[in-house]
Amino acid sequence: MVFVLVATFSYIYISELLRQRITSAYETAALLSQQLAYATYNAQPDLESTRVDTNNPAAVSAAVADYLGQDVDLDNMMKSVVGNWPLVLDAAIVDSRGKVLLHTDPDVIGKTLPERQDFSSVRDAGFRQQLKIVYSPASVYEVSTPLQLDGKPFGEVRVAVSTVFLKNEVTPRLRHAVVYSGVALVLSIILAAALSNLALGPLERISRTLDNVSAGQPEIIEEEDAGRDEYGLVSLKIAHLGRQMRDTKEIFSALKDNVDQIMANLQDGLMLFTGDFRVVLVSASVERFVGKPRAEMLGKTVEQIYSDATPLGSLLLRSFERKWPVPPREIETVEGKLVQVTLDFIQQDGNQIGALLTLRDAESVRRIEDEIETSRRLSASSRITRGVAHEVKNPINAIVLHLQLLQHKLQQVDPDSKRHMDIIGSEIHRLDRVVQILVDFTRQRELHIEEVDLRRVVDEVVLLAMPDAEEHSVHVVRELPPEPVKVKVDVDFMKQALLNVVLNGEQAMPNGGTLTITVSQEDRDALVKIKDEGAGIAKDVHDKIFELYFTTKKGGSGIGLAQTYQIMQWHYGSVDFESIEGQGTTFRLRIPMVEAAVEASREKEVTTSG
Repeated sequence: MVFVLVATFSYIYISELLRQRITSAYETAALLSQQLAYATYNAQPDLESTRVDTNNPAAVSAAVADYLGQDVDLDNMMKSVVGNWPLVLDAAIVDSRGKVLLHTDPDVIGKTLPERQDFSSVRDAGFRQQLKIVYSPASVYEVSTPLQLDGKPFGEVRVAVSTVFLKNEVTPRLRHAVVYSGVALVLSIILAAALSNLALGPLERISRTLDNVSAGQPEIIEEEDAGRDEYGLVSLKIAHLGRQMRDTKEIFSALKDNVDQIMANLQDGLMLFTGDFRVVLVSASVERFVGKPRAEMLGKTVEQIYSDATPLGSLLLRSFERKWPVPPREIETVEGKLVQVTLDFIQQDGNQIGALLTLRDAESVRRIEDEIETSRRLSASSRITRGVAHEVKNPINAIVLHLQLLQHKLQQVDPDSKRHMDIIGSEIHRLDRVVQILVDFTRQRELHIEEVDLRRVVDEVVLLAMPDAEEHSVHVVRELPPEPVKVKVDVDFMKQALLNVVLNGEQAMPNGGTLTITVSQEDRDALVKIKDEGAGIAKDVHDKIFELYFTTKKGGSGIGLAQTYQIMQWHYGSVDFESIEGQGTTFRLRIPMVEAAVEASREKEVTTSG
């Protein structure tokens, strides 16, 4: 900036210097022209006292020339022009026809003098044009003053100025001005560098401190080291801001990690939009509803994510456009799945600041509601059963005791009476076993949890179920992964849960078939699928399958699947099924895996994909 200022002032100085010299030259030539005009006026003859024909311009011109040539003062002035005026090339007095009456060069007298460009055009030109005129090849300009004779225009005085003389006059002054300007520019650069280093040094240190703060490594500046000047105070404030930013960043990072962990474990799909409807937060479950990765959705608008061609997209686009919330509503996707959609607009102080979209698998919701209802029924049945079992157990014990006393007292009993008494005793013992099963089903159990490979549990279950499979001509197929599937379970109870389902599958195929048992990993759960090729389960009894004492088999107790459901709840797992009449039934048992096994499996997937 200093350099530009000095350069600008130098330019103005040089241009003004040249303009002043040219203006001075013009004024000098004009002054000389006026002096010659005045001398010519004094030397004019009185034509009325002569015999010159005033109507003849040639005669008048000759007479005037003769008189002017005889005037001593005018002649001396014309002869001294060139010597006394260094910028003047020549001077002439011409008549109205341009014929020279007097001239500094006597050889030109009587000749016609050509017109020359007016020197005022040089005076009024711009700086660059003036430089071009002065330093171009030699040219001549003139300054003229009109002459009158007896009140009538007669001729004019012309003073010629050569650009060669002007150049010789101007160049030394311009050379000195350019040298001075160059020195001033160099000094301005040096001065500007020194001032910049002095003034911007603290700013550079402040900038470096800000860079460290931005990188998360704020400089530690103590108050006694910072000084009391403006720089020290600013440095202290930056240090305090840096510490606050670092603490805020740590808190934000912790919150972000917690939010990401929560969002990753959510079964519902959540999407948080800003005020301009751009996505800033997406849960992992949204991917299966929208069919796009989370990375592709973050930062995009709702129009870029959803298409108006789908029912879900049409509903959301219309709602966002009109800013209408959507109460819980079920929408069928292109794949035929039911999705429960909820859209809420977030407001603060009457201003809309964002929106929250919730996507929920309607089928999963119904399945969870069914499981809750089944659990509620089992819990209610358990409470009733425990009371009934307790009340029934005592009379049964009394009846058994009195029946035994009656048999001892009756030493001689006829065969028919003995047979009836034996039947009564057998039925009482059977009733006692049923009551005992009820008591065992409803009482709390102590689980002996241990870490085990689920594949080994399945192998042992298949070994136990083989006799029944051979009896029904059922071929059992196991599809097990090559890696261990680690779970923490009570092995005996888990065997019982799996065996109940396997035996049901075998008994569902009285004419033979294939029972397929598949073990796999699904996210953080171990999944066991047991698929039979039986007649399937009627749709109207699906919600009763896990109820106690409900059975569709002749001679069935209705306890097996209820027991499996209860065991899976004890292990924080779940059991559900899919069944199509005439095509078989598939039971799915989910068991939480050991965390270390989950992480090892994920690392292996990353290594394989890499």
